[in-house]
Amino acid sequence: MTQEDREAAAAVIVEGERAVANLGVLHGRLRPCFARRKPFEQAGKYMAGLMSDLPRKNGWTIAEHVGDETPDRTQRLLNQAVWDHDRVQGVVRRFVVEQLGDQSLRVGALDESGQEKQGESTAGTKRQYMGCAGRVANGVNTVYCSYATPGGHALIGARIYVPEEQLADVERRKVLGIPATVVFRTKSQLAQDLLADMIADRTVPPWIAGDEVYGRAGKLRAFLEDHGIGYVMRVGCAFTIEVRSGHRIRADTAMTTHLSGRKNRKRWQVCSVTGSKGERAYAWAWLATTSPRHYLLIRKHLSTGELAYHYCHIPAGQPDTLMTLVRVACLRWPVEEGFEFGKDHFGLDHSQVRLYTALLRHIVLTLAALAVCAITAAQAKTRAPAPILPTTPDEQPPEDLGLIALTVAEIKRLFTLVTRRHLPKSHHLHWTWWRRRHQARARWYHHRTRLRRDQQT
Repeated sequence: MTQEDREAAAAVIVEGERAVANLGVLHGRLRPCFARRKPFEQAGKYMAGLMSDLPRKNGWTIAEHVGDETPDRTQRLLNQAVWDHDRVQGVVRRFVVEQLGDQSLRVGALDESGQEKQGESTAGTKRQYMGCAGRVANGVNTVYCSYATPGGHALIGARIYVPEEQLADVERRKVLGIPATVVFRTKSQLAQDLLADMIADRTVPPWIAGDEVYGRAGKLRAFLEDHGIGYVMRVGCAFTIEVRSGHRIRADTAMTTHLSGRKNRKRWQVCSVTGSKGERAYAWAWLATTSPRHYLLIRKHLSTGELAYHYCHIPAGQPDTLMTLVRVACLRWPVEEGFEFGKDHFGLDHSQVRLYTALLRHIVLTLAALAVCAITAAQAKTRAPAPILPTTPDEQPPEDLGLIALTVAEIKRLFTLVTRRHLPKSHHLHWTWWRRRHQARARWYHHRTRLRRDQQT
């Protein structure tokens, strides 16, 4: 290895050490959220386990990884320990905003993601549309908010969607561990609750973006307008706008009437915006409404001509330009990348817990682990060289194209490299024995239950 290679390797290791330091800072800020020291320390071990290279991250695997002899401490952390997970969520949110809040554009992106579950013994589980599966399936949906900027993004809030029929059944609420304070809220209302918390601690960004679930929620839009927050929300083609006083028309009709044909070609502007896989170019146009603060923003795919509609509100003091709305609309995409990283690398959907509080606590600690790596990646991005990109379609690549900036996934791998420790063989042999003993006990009880059921039938 040359001296230059050694220096490059050392520089990369520094980023892993910086992730360790960021985890230490965030974990230290969580201390007031815990009534006792041991659960606080276990939460730090749990977050480190979520940032490890474990293929599956649940109570058993994390407990073995961090050196515990049984999963009791991990399970107690999620189920019985006294700590304020809502307050932890607020600390994580403020930590992210503190690190990313100096960007030129800040957007809160709303979206939901789910976790498929078997049976009906998990809080929030029902047959519903699951975006993770792309179909109607059995599972739990959770509404998230991502804090997105051109320099980086991280998930900063979560609310579990609990079906109304679960909340109406008193006995089932007890079995699922759903607190009495939890009332039925639609997904748009859960999003409004997240935003209310952000307004209360002054972490809400100037702009909010969301898909049709949130775009068609009139009360959510009114809530944002009342608090002087701008938004760019996806809406369906049947969404109506008022282009003349007292006359409302559908979004697709407005597009056909005012933006189609050769004479309106100049009203479309091709804008290129950086996405997760490089530049994305679309044609964009906007239509004014009878309100001086509301617009209909339309995106058209350059190849297929597919259209997407957005209803927009520009509050006083914000620039009312097409490019501003386009940039806000495009910062809705990173929330999906947050789900991808959270599930593939941090175990966002790996938990095997059943009770409401345990499920929410796992999600909150996962957001904390993801935030550490996202912030470290954003810090590393500021020191990365500008990417080498072609300027003409037939340009040949240079010999050395350089490196892309460190991603969240790479930061996590560097964290693992820096913190990896080898536990003695006896520890892992103990866990082999423990798992087999536990599984033998579970098998015995399952078999007895089957015999009783067969006897009754």
